[in-house]
Amino acid sequence: METGNNNNDAPNHDLAVRVSVYHAAQDDPKKNTALRLSRRGFVRIVKKIRFLPKRAIVLNPFSEIAFSPADRERLENFGLAALDCSWEQAQKVLGEHVRGTSRCLPILIASNPVNFGKLTKLTTAEALAASLYIAGFKAEAEEMLGIFSWGHTFFELNQRFLDQYVTAKDSEDIVKMQKILLETMSNRK
Repeated sequence: METGNNNNDAPNHDLAVRVSVYHAAQDDPKKNTALRLSRRGFVRIVKKIRFLPKRAIVLNPFSEIAFSPADRERLENFGLAALDCSWEQAQKVLGEHVRGTSRCLPILIASNPVNFGKLTKLTTAEALAASLYIAGFKAEAEEMLGIFSWGHTFFELNQRFLDQYVTAKDSEDIVKMQKILLETMSNRK
């Protein structure tokens, strides 16, 4: 029976949330954050989209609904899924039938060396950690990014955003908050 998973089906970290990642193998495996998380036991890698959990929250930058603390219960019950593909190929990969409940992350600043300082150009690891943090799993998020030399910088760059987002009631609140935060940022320039 094909499972589509590699040999690390059972992550060895006691995260309160089951985390799965569809890996499209579109970038350098030595720099790939999802593969590194997998090697450290934080995530389960799947090779086909259909092997993602059916009712999980799927991080999708094209979703019209923002991820918020209201998604916590669904995360606990069904898990979190990310699609690990290049930004150039994201729309094509997401065009395939992806089961689950799509959510986009609110605006955050990348701390990874490739896209440092860019809004929304997060690595898979940054996106997963941000989701966990916003859903109230702060320690797990910090532990996850702690395996990267630049991981602490993500929280430093985004502390103001994250502190606001964790207080949101739902997606609508997140949208209002990010609008205010962006206006504040542009007024300071």
